[in-house]
Amino acid sequence: QVHVVESGGGSVQPGGSLRLSCTASKNTFSIHSMGWYRQAPGKERELVASIIRDDTRTYGDSVKGRFTNTMDLGKNTMNLQMTNLKSGDTGVYYCRVRAGVILNDCWGQGTQVTIST
Repeated sequence: QVHVVESGGGSVQPGGSLRLSCTASKNTFSIHSMGWYRQAPGKERELVASIIRDDTRTYGDSVKGRFTNTMDLGKNTMNLQMTNLKSGDTGVYYCRVRAGVILNDCWGQGTQVTIST
């Protein structure tokens, strides 16, 4: 079982920046990919960004050009640098770690990001 912990959420004004971090407890050799998802009130959870261990990156359309996702396998961490934040970026951000021989998904508890004036 992979233990997943997110950090770095908070509240900023539109146009501001935040950096989220995710740390996984599993040995790095077994991590296949990591991803960020967010859920706004009344909406379904959506993909924000994901990254595979070969550094292939995927971004949701609404965050392309504003968010940068990186992974450090040596530290079992993934970092999401978010810039030019908008009110639509508000939500709870969850980290997903896919690992193991059968690629099990493990989720963190989430971290709140609020963009408001």
